[in-house]
Amino acid sequence: MLIITNKKKLWEPSEEWIKNAEATRFIDFVNKEYNQVIKGGKDLYKWSVEKISDFWDAVWKFSGIISSQPYDKVVEDINVFPGTKWFPGTKLNFAENLLKYKDDQLAFVFQGETKVSKQTTYKELNKTVARLAKSLKNMGVKVGDRVVSYIPNLIETPIAMLAATAIGATWASCGAELQSSAVIDRFGQIEPKVLFTVDGYFYGDREFSIISNTKTVVEAIPSIEKVIVVSYISQNKLDISSISNAVHWDEFISKDEEPTLEFEQLPFDHPLYVMFSSGTTGAPKCLVQSAGGVLINHLKELILSTDCKRSDALTYITAPSWMMWNWLISGLAVGCTIFLYDGNPLYPDPLRFFELIEKHKISIFGTSAAYIHYLMGLGVKPTEKFDLSALREISQTASTLSPEGFEYVYRDIKKDLFFNSISGGTDINGCFAGAIPILPVYSGELQGRALAMKVESYSGKA
Repeated sequence: MLIITNKKKLWEPSEEWIKNAEATRFIDFVNKEYNQVIKGGKDLYKWSVEKISDFWDAVWKFSGIISSQPYDKVVEDINVFPGTKWFPGTKLNFAENLLKYKDDQLAFVFQGETKVSKQTTYKELNKTVARLAKSLKNMGVKVGDRVVSYIPNLIETPIAMLAATAIGATWASCGAELQSSAVIDRFGQIEPKVLFTVDGYFYGDREFSIISNTKTVVEAIPSIEKVIVVSYISQNKLDISSISNAVHWDEFISKDEEPTLEFEQLPFDHPLYVMFSSGTTGAPKCLVQSAGGVLINHLKELILSTDCKRSDALTYITAPSWMMWNWLISGLAVGCTIFLYDGNPLYPDPLRFFELIEKHKISIFGTSAAYIHYLMGLGVKPTEKFDLSALREISQTASTLSPEGFEYVYRDIKKDLFFNSISGGTDINGCFAGAIPILPVYSGELQGRALAMKVESYSGKA
């Protein structure tokens, strides 16, 4: 066993940080409601893997999950794994839990490179989702139908997901950067009824049309009955007559400005997402994930591990092909403002994203090790050029960050912030290891195993 004796501490949470952390509030809640004496992050992890039913019961209650029927028990038989049933008896809707806020706080801010900027409030988001859900229902989309998207990281993408899942459909997405063959390999397996797509996307100030790719996809998947096209790169509506059953977004969405949105109430294990493996060892494999499982796990990670609050502005450099997009959109359930970016994050300048962090007062910035290593290689120092006072956390995933990368963050980006290095997988739409934000950060080291994840590491030696 490798013992690291010279760990370099880079950050220690202050007393004020610990006091205000969601993890601290959760510990207080657990100690009171479950008669525990948990004293910190390590104790909390131990309790989470030893008292599994109590932990998930506590997460449900603490995060305020909305359901129309209560659960009979947390889990039927924890010894049957995989295969046991979680939260049997409950009925809920994933989209309803992401749309519980209906006020004038910004839900989304969107930036498409240097070309397009948009924003929408929670109040506006609820109305738009209701209008789109009505149109989907009127065309015959029902519980269990698959609705998919071949579209970039636009505001319309989560709107379409929320509208589809509100009425009980199952969602899958591919980013617009994928070629038609890759999209067919994925969507061809699940027989979607509806495809949302776009006229094209920007990358590095260049325009890329995907109309011909969409035509190829639709011709290859006969189950698609309707194609809804979002105008993004075009000033005027493109001719989409070459695509069978295609209609423009603003022609499809209901003209009713105040439709009633009735959320379909479904079991905890109702299929929410179909995710896909990478396809590096053959055709991509479908990974079907439940509405309740995704919801409660994302809330655990967003609230307890990321310390995300209603007052935060949250972003991740991601695309709808990657599970971090799904994770990011679940931030709506916390009520924060989500910043969506589409395009090259290094265009027109390697420090472009820090300009956006300053402008939009982004407080939680998610990125990859490759991005940090690239900036480190350039020797750039965002701390000297931008006001990063709002930035309180950087989350990093996708690959391993070197100890030098950790130290670069604290030296050249911001000295006093929580650096949250995480590791997870598409198969669970979440983290195996990562953050406990009331513990210190050490160079080159994840803080610990994710709550309720009994992860073990083996050397391969006897």
